[in-house]
Amino acid sequence: MAEDTPDDKEFLEYIIKSIVDKPEEVEIDREVDEMGVLLSLRVDADDMGQVIGRNGSTARAIRTLVRIVGLKSHARVNLKIEEPEGGEKAGDQDSSDSSSDNDDEEDDEDLEDLDL
Repeated sequence: MAEDTPDDKEFLEYIIKSIVDKPEEVEIDREVDEMGVLLSLRVDADDMGQVIGRNGSTARAIRTLVRIVGLKSHARVNLKIEEPEGGEKAGDQDSSDSSSDNDDEEDDEDLEDLDL
């Protein structure tokens, strides 16, 4: 059922293009496997701050919304935000992805409380 409904990709594309300065640079790949759906997002290096947000708050909110859209179609949807070429190296900045693993578990618990 996850393969038939690319609503999650369209939804993510709409959100990201609405918040970035260079919407023409937004690229989203969608892969489906036995683990669920993986959406890989690439944006211009100048737009990464808008997508990630302060302390990763925007990225966390977008991940939660994409998961909710996936739950509607009975699919587990995950979002991977890929670092753009020319961006800062992971060691040069505060990594929001390292804390996102714990946040993902908390988000899963929060999503279980929703009555969809």
